[in-house]
Amino acid sequence: MKDMLTILQRVKNSISLGESHFREFKTALEGKPGHKTPRNTTHICREIGEALVAFANADGGEVFIGVEDDGTITGIPHNDEDIEVMRNAPKTHILDSTGLLLQHDSIVTINDKKVLFFSVSKSLDKIFQLPDGRCMKRQDKSSMPASVEKIEFERLELQSREYDRTFVDGATVNDLDLVLVQQVADKLLKGMSPEQYLQQVNLAEYGLHGLRLRRAALLLFAKDIVKWFPYSQIRILKISGEEILSGERYNVISDSIVTGNIFELLINGWEQLRPFLSQKTIFDINAKFEQTFSFPENACREALVNAIAHRDYSISNPITICIFNSKLVFESPGELLSSVSLDDLIRETGAHESRNVYIARVLRENNYMRELGEGIRRIFDLLRSQELAAPLIESKQKRFYLSMTHNSVYTQNELMWLDLFKELDLDLYQKRIIVAGINGREISPNMIYAVLGAQDRDLYDKTVTTLRVRNILKEIRTSFEATLIAKKSKCAKQDVARFKVVTPEKISHTENIPNRIYVYGLPEQLTNEELKKEMSLFGTVTEIKMPVNKETSKFAGYAFVQFDSNESALKAIAIKNITILGNIASILPCKPYRKKSKRRRFSH
Repeated sequence: MKDMLTILQRVKNSISLGESHFREFKTALEGKPGHKTPRNTTHICREIGEALVAFANADGGEVFIGVEDDGTITGIPHNDEDIEVMRNAPKTHILDSTGLLLQHDSIVTINDKKVLFFSVSKSLDKIFQLPDGRCMKRQDKSSMPASVEKIEFERLELQSREYDRTFVDGATVNDLDLVLVQQVADKLLKGMSPEQYLQQVNLAEYGLHGLRLRRAALLLFAKDIVKWFPYSQIRILKISGEEILSGERYNVISDSIVTGNIFELLINGWEQLRPFLSQKTIFDINAKFEQTFSFPENACREALVNAIAHRDYSISNPITICIFNSKLVFESPGELLSSVSLDDLIRETGAHESRNVYIARVLRENNYMRELGEGIRRIFDLLRSQELAAPLIESKQKRFYLSMTHNSVYTQNELMWLDLFKELDLDLYQKRIIVAGINGREISPNMIYAVLGAQDRDLYDKTVTTLRVRNILKEIRTSFEATLIAKKSKCAKQDVARFKVVTPEKISHTENIPNRIYVYGLPEQLTNEELKKEMSLFGTVTEIKMPVNKETSKFAGYAFVQFDSNESALKAIAIKNITILGNIASILPCKPYRKKSKRRRFSH
């Protein structure tokens, strides 16, 4: 009787709290108000099965039959035989209910009304389904359809998120490389002991029996990592060809494994990988042999750090790096977390979430990582800076892949087009605009912003102006004409094409060098007086124009300088570059402007 009273009180308390992520009320009646009749027993049994499956696949919960959605207790008017059929629903209306952690299936009476009460715990290993194969999962106050694969992924993800933060029984501070811990501690705050440092960064806590270590502490600092995690490894394969073959055609040239704690992997792994990247031997400007990297060194290092920091340590597999003839593939255990999509990475949004929170914190504080979410984006930037194609990233079959290739970011046609401008020593951003205007295509300001990859007015002004003063980018419509076209077409002015790329052979070289130059790459803090002083080294300066960025109201980083003679301009142009306040600025000839109206002289 005492036990029944406890269950009765629990049922009353739960009903008073209302429906939630953990509670579901089911009526046993149907029909119009005042004319209610008992519901079909089979239908009730089906709903019991669905609710219990949904709770077991989520976080556990309670099911009450004979209670309305608003918490009103209306009871079960069925006979005892039907009620017993309902009590058996966990067996009859769940596919293979073996292992279902059913805590209660009781009948309680409240105000002379019978209520059937089920309570089920969360299933930690098995995923439950209904007799027809459907799978359900509790979401807020509803039981929603879900795939077995999705639930399995979520459980594995939860396990992987918690792996580095769990405490490890039997591990003591003597299992750590205390010299390494002390070195890292000194970088954070000089004078801390290893034990104090471990507590400071949440890698350990004092308990009843001394200092308890989290798994992250062992992964980072273990003396004998094999004892605690045998797969803290990097496997480096050098392959002859573009894929690994088997049998008699096996084409792996070398297969090496680096084992160690995370700090050892970062150091020794890079030392093992680095020689494979310097595959090209060329003559430098001094006619000496020089090894060059076939992939940007910093991009490869960033990929290695990313793989070590964000891999799923709950999966017993090493990180694998495959070096093919024309591509480099980093393969790390664990798919992307559900909170970060491949699209986020490809679009370089900076979206991130650390799987291994404690590991990431230590690596960041020791400058192995920058801002969280910057790793993949930095790899994209580094490859772009070398005019290489963006990396291919994939997340599938419990693995994350990042592949770099030797492919150019440009197509074959674009490379042929750029070849026409090879004598002009264009920078990366100038090339992007040239490619945008391939074969006479007209370019709008928004197209330029898009190829520059940023809504940066300073970058836009500097790049466009540089191309215009070199006569490569020709204005085909004025700002005023673009405004009229935009109004007529009902489009944004920035979408109206205003420029066209002119190939070098079409540029007229008949005009004399003017007495006016264009200087770009200047420091933002430069003043008119300082620039005039620097330019006066070449002759008398008669006028200086230093455009201001409209959005920031700061100097845009480029200027137009006019001398009193062509000879002075020629002296400046001849040196090409000049260092001003620590910045290396470039100097180009500039055609004299033609004053048509009182509107601004230098439009883009």
